[in-house]
Amino acid sequence: MSYIKMIEENKAEGKLKDVYESIAGKGRKIAHILKVQSLNPKSLESHYQFYRSIMFGKSSLTRAQREMIATVVSVENKCHY
Repeated sequence: MSYIKMIEENKAEGKLKDVYESIAGKGRKIAHILKVQSLNPKSLESHYQFYRSIMFGKSSLTRAQREMIATVVSVENKCHY
């Protein structure tokens, strides 16, 4: 199993703390898929905006269809989703 250093919410400072709070608010958990980028807050912020655009932006696919695609890809990649 791989190991990626992540900064937990209660240890975040500065820009990372601001990004975490903008994503989840105070006292809420950040998904691991986002936390793996915690050493680079700018990358994390860009990734989250990209995710929001794909999952919630205008599309010919419904939200449910997008979630189904994400779930199937995760299962095929043997990733927890």
